[in-house]
Amino acid sequence: MTTNLVEELQWRGMVHDIMPGTEEQLLKEMTSAYIGFDPTSDSLHIGSLVPIILLCHLEKAGHKPIALVGGATGMIGDPSGKSDERNLLDEKTLNNNVTGIKNTLARFLNFDSKEANAPFLVNNYDWMKDFSFIDFARDVGKRITVNYMMAKDSVKKRLSGEGSVGMSFTEFTYQLIQGYDFYHLHKAYDCKLQMGGSDQWGNITTGTELVRRMNVGEQAKAFAMTCPLITKADGSKFGKSEGGNIWLDADKTSVYKFYQFWLRTTDEDAEKYIKIFTFLDKATIDNIIKIHKEAPHLRALQKKLAEEVTTFVHSQADFENAKKASEILFSQSFKEDIETLDEQTFLDVFEGVTTAEISKSDIENGLDMIGALAAKTGFLSSNGEARRALKENSVSVNKDKVKEDYSLSNSDLINGKYVVLNKGRKNTFIIVVK
Repeated sequence: MTTNLVEELQWRGMVHDIMPGTEEQLLKEMTSAYIGFDPTSDSLHIGSLVPIILLCHLEKAGHKPIALVGGATGMIGDPSGKSDERNLLDEKTLNNNVTGIKNTLARFLNFDSKEANAPFLVNNYDWMKDFSFIDFARDVGKRITVNYMMAKDSVKKRLSGEGSVGMSFTEFTYQLIQGYDFYHLHKAYDCKLQMGGSDQWGNITTGTELVRRMNVGEQAKAFAMTCPLITKADGSKFGKSEGGNIWLDADKTSVYKFYQFWLRTTDEDAEKYIKIFTFLDKATIDNIIKIHKEAPHLRALQKKLAEEVTTFVHSQADFENAKKASEILFSQSFKEDIETLDEQTFLDVFEGVTTAEISKSDIENGLDMIGALAAKTGFLSSNGEARRALKENSVSVNKDKVKEDYSLSNSDLINGKYVVLNKGRKNTFIIVVK
């Protein structure tokens, strides 16, 4: 039994444009719908989470999701939202990217499911590779006028943009090839709906137009729905941190950094994101927002958002580890707890902290605290400053207060390599022993 997908997506703020008749089609019967993913990289970042979540909602509502990896369209490059021509990828890079994206999508959609509405994965290279240029020009190009293609925003913006070098024929044909994907899926799998970001509306409607012009009667029915492009309240780009994109693969963005990204969202953004990026129901979300507004400093909204998204993208265990790492600086058993972190997470927790390297021989016979703070590391500007800090009782080793007579030894090393020094609350230093 299908549920009202459009209604569900609308209260979540996930519907931007919708073609008339789409909601009626989805309520009438189990409907196959697809979203395309272009292989511009070997992984997907959190900007791609929205289309992935759209496919998950589609499946939950009783419909059949199709994930398309653009092995063919990836060779051309989508001009939508781009001011310049994309660099074309070589075949080896493209094939590697296609494999990577397939593996990422398989974490969220069970392509081995035996359910009637089981999701499945396709690659448009499979049906485009043997399509000759002449056949494509005759069978597809003849159906859509240049006037129609020129009217699309993605084309108009590129042709009228200041300093634009225009648009190559290669990119101009992109919407036709994407349109043909819809026609092919419509014909081969009875796919009646294409979804995507709002910047894809032009390409998607070219597909619905092609389905209509290449079929008759009931067979000519095709629908379109897009979601808004996700933005931050301050207008800055969503999905990036100081280190670049936030990726869905832990080897590109660690689970700790991923968790921290969501934990650090503003109140305004968190209230929007928890509807889009989680599957919590309306009553639960409304209650969390209410609790958060009563005590914003506790950041209940951000904590729940970070928990849900990290668990969805990685795992419950990964979330627990990231949460523990986030709280470790305030732990009463800091040394014991921090040694449970893997080295990468340790480095993530202390990213940006001033470090200095010393040799193992420096610490084997004990390193006095003046040396640890100044002479050997340069953390503090002089031995005198180090002495004053120690007398003021403001220095700690691995979060334990120490005096001037303390010496660093091998027993202070975290994972046999690191020592965390603090001067007061705000100054943290890391000694790396090599």
